Amino acid sequence: MSATVRSVVPLAIHPLTNVRSTLSVYRYGHGDPTTRVTTNDFHRATLTPDGPGTLRIWWSRDHLDACAWGPGAEWLLARVPGITGAIDAGHTFDTAAHPVILRAQRNHPATRIGSSGMLYHELLPVILGQRVTSVEAFSQWRRLVHRLGEPAPGPELGLRVPPTPQQVLAHPAWWFHPMGVEAKRAEAMRTVARHARRIEEWTALSPDLAATKLRLLPGIGAWTIGSALGPALGDPDAVPVGDYHVPNTVSFALAGEARGTDARMLELLQPYVGQRGRVIHLLGLDGHSAPKFGPRQRIQPVYRR
Repeated sequence: MSATVRSVVPLAIHPLTNVRSTLSVYRYGHGDPTTRVTTNDFHRATLTPDGPGTLRIWWSRDHLDACAWGPGAEWLLARVPGITGAIDAGHTFDTAAHPVILRAQRNHPATRIGSSGMLYHELLPVILGQRVTSVEAFSQWRRLVHRLGEPAPGPELGLRVPPTPQQVLAHPAWWFHPMGVEAKRAEAMRTVARHARRIEEWTALSPDLAATKLRLLPGIGAWTIGSALGPALGDPDAVPVGDYHVPNTVSFALAGEARGTDARMLELLQPYVGQRGRVIHLLGLDGHSAPKFGPRQRIQPVYRR
């Protein structure tokens, strides 16, 4: 089937918006087969309610252009303002905020949170990130997409769309094991695939209500919800409770404590309820991280454990 190409008139965007920073969160590792980000260009192959599609966005200082290919082209183009952060009003922390947060805000005034509307797409790689290092998760995501994903519509760029729900459900949990994915994460992906139609509908809900719905799905916990709702629904309050690094980063940045628990992180973020995800994002952009102790842990493939 030939690709459908749609172009749009240049869209005026916030002149200070850092589009690349906003769009970078949609790439799961540098080798993500579905998403590519350069200095002023972004490509993403994904699944839409209308079928697969590929979106290209490119930008200059004060204007942004987009085009798309495939059956999902119109759906993708309609979401360009959301995914680029153009509809995020931003937030200005008052002078009572922690000095570290105020400094991060001054250093990154153009920070905006995007909302892709692609909750199924965001959930799959996030599920792979459960209980493993980011290096392992990124590698498993690449292998999964190359094994099950189809070539993306549009020009030949080497991109592939994520596996469809039908493709995921066609394989039992044990089939994923040679890719390094044990049964628990495989079943969580299969659960998301089984409920893909409802998940698509939940993107129209508020982040709080969508989170309530997602909690009903086996294998989808606080960390997965907090990691996926930010980029998918543009939730500025999304917190990945249960993360290995984020509690340490927040505790060190805001309290000078090298190690922190989820409880301590939530305590320190309490004054910023409603914007806690934005705070975490700002701290990351400003280069904050907790000191590292001891040797690096050796990564051992799950199928050898």
